[in-house]
Amino acid sequence: MSLIKRITLLVLFAITASVNAKSLHIYNVKGYTFTPQRELVTFTNMVIDSGKVVSIGDDSLGHAFPTAQQLDGEGQTLLPGLIDAHGHLLGLGASLLFIDVREATSAQHAAKMAADYYQRNPDLTWVQGGRWNQVLWPDKEFPNAAILDETLPNVPVWLERIDGHAGWANSAALKIAGITKETVSPEGGKILTDELGNPTGILIDTAMSLVEKHLPEQNRQLMQQQLNAAGEHLLSLGITSMHDAGIDKRTYDFYRELAADGELPLRVYAMLAATAPELPQMLAAGKVTTADEMLLIRSVKAYGDGALGSRGAALLAAYNDDPRNKGLLVTAQDKLPGLFNQVIGSGFALHFHAIGDRANRLALDQFAATFATIGGQELRHRMEHAQVIAVDDIIRFKELDIIPSMQPTHATSDMNMARDRIGPKRLRGAYAWRTFLKQGSILAFGSDFPVELANPFYGLHAAVTRQDRNNQPVKGWIPEQALSLTESLRAFTIDAAYAAAQEQTIGSLTKGYWADFILVDKDIFAIPAEDLWTVTVNQTFIAGEKVYQRD
Repeated sequence: MSLIKRITLLVLFAITASVNAKSLHIYNVKGYTFTPQRELVTFTNMVIDSGKVVSIGDDSLGHAFPTAQQLDGEGQTLLPGLIDAHGHLLGLGASLLFIDVREATSAQHAAKMAADYYQRNPDLTWVQGGRWNQVLWPDKEFPNAAILDETLPNVPVWLERIDGHAGWANSAALKIAGITKETVSPEGGKILTDELGNPTGILIDTAMSLVEKHLPEQNRQLMQQQLNAAGEHLLSLGITSMHDAGIDKRTYDFYRELAADGELPLRVYAMLAATAPELPQMLAAGKVTTADEMLLIRSVKAYGDGALGSRGAALLAAYNDDPRNKGLLVTAQDKLPGLFNQVIGSGFALHFHAIGDRANRLALDQFAATFATIGGQELRHRMEHAQVIAVDDIIRFKELDIIPSMQPTHATSDMNMARDRIGPKRLRGAYAWRTFLKQGSILAFGSDFPVELANPFYGLHAAVTRQDRNNQPVKGWIPEQALSLTESLRAFTIDAAYAAAQEQTIGSLTKGYWADFILVDKDIFAIPAEDLWTVTVNQTFIAGEKVYQRD
């Protein structure tokens, strides 16, 4: 035996002395992970103790842990648990429990789906759900209340658009909300009207609250049902941690209660909603974490604008397909200094929703101003979506240490309308993952579920190919912005963890990190990129405990 091998075994046996008999040795896997230095490494064996990784290596690793429980990986591919850096946990649960009209081929089809749903659930006082997208319908026009009235004239209906930035109400819902031709659109929102000034049933951004405040109350029982549904779904997709983009005080209390009892189904990095009336009290309570690191609260989510699909994204120049419209500022410009100073001054990171180039520029300007006056640049601030950006503003993300938190499937979902909305020139700064990476920005990837489907392998596929799941367009949409699989996986693991200041405990499978990992049915580095979206999760583990097993 060589001197080096003898020394290696002595070190491994020394490690073994501190590992108890309940440790787990996983062998016969094709393992991939990133080191804390963000380098991709491979392994075939991993040892876990007390929920954390003890070591990874080759077959010789097992000799040092003879008392460990043995798990044959059967040649499966093992990856770190995937992290979705932007989603809505209870919103996903609601979408799984309510009517989903994502597959509707027209407004009339969506209305029929809603009516069929009500027939199956006749005790409902409201029909709720959504995920419609008029861009995919033949006329590409917003629907109206009259279409819903044809199938559901008496029960109120509220269906959110796929991006969550517009809602579709029937006449019964408009009546309950008291919305008439005299109703004034609130700041940061818009009530769409017809040529006679009558409300059409479409409410944009903050105007949605006019209906939403009349919806059935969100009680604890319903929240638990939503959490259960969402947790089960995400674990089946290999997501072991998610960043919840904007929670109110009720959800804040709910998560803290569950975390204290060890009942959260996956790791949650929750952002406080800037719109919550109780924000000052939640900030004053300080950052929230737990010993098992299942819950972390250290940031605030604020809204700069709306979404591109509903023409609510705030643009520097008018929309190409709506010359009188520059979008909406959900948070007024004059309120930004107070908001930024309040959040950052409390030691919390600010994660700012900005889709249009104007919203991004205003946020960058305010980050710079706040850093100059009160500091706080080191807090891992983020731009959520960072979707359409003036090319000259992209470098400012690096200069100001702002993390672009982006969603790959947004690009492949939006490619059917983005050029129409903003024209070819502005596309140069849109969905610009490669540009950000080239300048040294760290990317955090997510899905924005339930706006998009939560499956992270759909996101990996979109990031690498810039194609939809029909592999269109053939060469990819704006293919120069595509990433490698290594870069994309990093953005769903160690770099997503970095964006939550968790890169020293999750996102990697190296010594001392939580043993959050998945076993999947295909080696993602050995299959064609076009097949990435077909990968299926067989098992999911959090802190070394199996939390999902494929049937």
